[in-house]
Amino acid sequence: MSLATLENRLDHHFGDPALLEQALTHRSHGARHNERLEFLGDSVLNFVVAAMLFERYSKIDEGDLSRLRANLVKQASLADIAQRLELSQYLRLGEGELKSGGFRRPSILADTVEALFGAVFLDAGFDAARRVIVRQYQPVLASVDPKTLGKDAKTLLQEFLQGRKLALPLYTVVATHGAAHSQQFEVECAIPALEIKVNAPGASRRAAEQSAAKLALEAAQAISPASKAARKSGKARKTAQLSLPVAVSQETK
Repeated sequence: MSLATLENRLDHHFGDPALLEQALTHRSHGARHNERLEFLGDSVLNFVVAAMLFERYSKIDEGDLSRLRANLVKQASLADIAQRLELSQYLRLGEGELKSGGFRRPSILADTVEALFGAVFLDAGFDAARRVIVRQYQPVLASVDPKTLGKDAKTLLQEFLQGRKLALPLYTVVATHGAAHSQQFEVECAIPALEIKVNAPGASRRAAEQSAAKLALEAAQAISPASKAARKSGKARKTAQLSLPVAVSQETK
């Protein structure tokens, strides 16, 4: 596929096409590879994303801004951008990397995205690099929930319960399977106040707890206000039914 198509997707046309070719070249392909451009692009990317977050979320503190940035520039996020750009079609890889499926490897795709940002910076300066990065991150930021991005399931569940003044969940290892060097853990997560109990497996206790917390959070979020009202209404009817005979006996006295 023509590099002009990639330039259109980036919204940048290189004055020095050699920079674009270098950005797409993995070290397995030749001496003029993209690792130095990746280093440069990583720095430019972090600055631009930090500025975007600073401008977009004026009431979020430094700790949460750092959490958001870390998740937006991590390998998985960059690999998603690479897929949107269809970078795998343009990568220049050595024979060994081609045979092993390097064009699909998230680490290679993410590194190439950073190298492209670095190449744009060298080709046309900071404003051009900023424009390219903002273009790629606008759809990402549009779907981001700053309250939850980057938080693990246990943290999200704890915050959910604390926000409703409910007791914290209870985690219990209910079973272990397999040999000592490859054990599988099964953990129960219980939320007594919501009558929720779920089990989940994991390669470690921590992993199993995270999986169980995710299931418990989904179950807790699925409890609608209508179902809560129905439970309260049912309890009220039971109370009325229990108190009725007492009232009658008082009238007959």
